[in-house]
Parts: sequence; C-alpha cells; structure tokens
Amino acid sequence: MIEEVRKKSKLLALIIRNHHECEGVDFLTPNEYSQQVAYMHHPQGKVIDAHVHNLVHRNVVLTQEVLVIKKGKLRVDFYDEYEDYLESRIIGAGDVILLVSGGHGFKVLEELEMIEVKQGPYAGGDDKKRFAGISDEELILKD
Repeated sequence: MIEEVRKKSKLLALIIRNHHECEGVDFLTPNEYSQQVAYMHHPQGKVIDAHVHNLVHRNVVLTQEVLVIKKGKLRVDFYDEYEDYLESRIIGAGDVILLVSGGHGFKVLEELEMIEVKQGPYAGGDDKKRFAGISDEELILKD
C-alpha cells in the first residue's frame, strides 16, 4: 500500500507501508525526482546481473530524503513550502517515506531507529531553513 500526502495537487510525500507488496520491480517515483525509489520482490534464485554505475552528471536543486524505519514509531508533520501546516501521519517499523517537497518536522513516539538517505554532502546551515513547528494541540492526525 502506498499513501500520498498532498496539498491540493502538490505531492509532499510518499509513504510505502510495511505491508506493500508487488511482483518484480515497481519504480514508485517519476524520472524528474532527484531521489528514485523502487520496491523490488524477487523469488529465490533470481540473479541480478553484476554491474557498475556510469558517471552521469545530474543537476539537483531540491533535496529529497528517504527514511527507512527499522524500529519504533515516528510522527511526521507535513508543511507546504510556505511553512503552513497541513497534517501529520504516523509511520512505524518497516515503513519507508520519501519526502518529496514542502517542509516536515518529526516527533519520536517510540524509541526509534531509522536510516536516512538523501543527496550529499550535508551542507550544514545552508542545507535547510528551520521554523517553528506545531504544538500537540494543533495536531491533525490522518490515518
């Protein structure tokens, strides 16, 4: 199962839930995204040809990040590019989220282990603009 978080027609995030399944390879992102995410399901014995990746120059202007939740629960708060709050979702062990656009904040609900993948190297203070997030009283939790 794949969930989309949108503000009007603008996609803010894709959530790939732990119970999502398909056969073969399913590319979940369009070619214009700076991060490509695919779900793969192969039978035992499947051979993926050995390969190296060619040097390809890409122009990345927006950082997109992928979070892989190994353990625990995380509340993700979604904001548009104007820092206006939209809604929140809870993701847990086995879930994967691609943060496509807009802003986001997090609250750890259960002890958390996660892996973050994004374009690098990290540019420190130039990489992001911080802003005040919501309080618990402002929370709009979506299923």
